[in-house]
Amino acid sequence: MKVEEFVNLSLFKKIKTLYVDGEFVTSIRYYRYKVNLFLLNDFYVEAFYHPKTDRIEKIVPFDSNHSRKKFYTDQVKLPHWFEKVS
Repeated sequence: MKVEEFVNLSLFKKIKTLYVDGEFVTSIRYYRYKVNLFLLNDFYVEAFYHPKTDRIEKIVPFDSNHSRKKFYTDQVKLPHWFEKVS
């Protein structure tokens, strides 16, 4: 599956795809969310979970230009190409 195909899935299908085919990498706290980072095929995906509502509110491809990147790289050693993935 390519990024474009994944983006067009419903939230339910994104969740199912990550559960079946994704590989959990790490999680961070980001404002009111727990954000889980997954590797799916050859791209990274973030799942935004809101603990108070007990809901996954959104799942989006990782944006390598976002400041959250530092939170991930502070926790785990990620491949050098992580910086180029968006």
